[in-house]
Amino acid sequence: MSAPPEMLLRMKREIVPDLVQITGVREVTPGLRRQLVDCWIAVTNSGGAAGFPFPPVRDGEVTPVADELLAGLHPARSRLVVATCGEALAGWVVLKLDPFRLVAHWGTVHHLQTHPGFRNRGVGSALMRELRRIARDELGLEQLRLAARGEEGLEEFYGRLGWREVGRWPGALRFTPDDTRDEVLMLLDPL
Repeated sequence: MSAPPEMLLRMKREIVPDLVQITGVREVTPGLRRQLVDCWIAVTNSGGAAGFPFPPVRDGEVTPVADELLAGLHPARSRLVVATCGEALAGWVVLKLDPFRLVAHWGTVHHLQTHPGFRNRGVGSALMRELRRIARDELGLEQLRLAARGEEGLEEFYGRLGWREVGRWPGALRFTPDDTRDEVLMLLDPL
């Protein structure tokens, strides 16, 4: 039985990126730092929901936020996973943990993004599968959580990866007086 034409087209476009886990700022080279910032700018300015809701953004806005995120990397609190294709950064995602014992069994996913030049090629899915593996196998977590911007199709993307919607903050995100959206709360368990 042959695959449908749309599936064949997708299979031809998909790539297998190299995935690297980073647990401390000392592991981040100046070149990688530059690519992380550039990716965040490109994703935001192309309409991606990656933490800066009001494009366009520029280096001066993104760099301090990226530096703060990188400074917070720690094996027990925050990990960065990057996807590369050759020398190019294809995407990245952050996993944060709370050391408070009551919630130490779960982690929170932040800033999943795929560079616009690598979209629709499986990079985001690869990052999320690797993050799940790290959370389960290396950190012993039982569940992951995330919050997503409504009306972006993100629920469907995460749903294909086993996530389920567990709630919404109705009208939580106001971009303009005429553009108010829900914040979608999603859960992946068991890992």
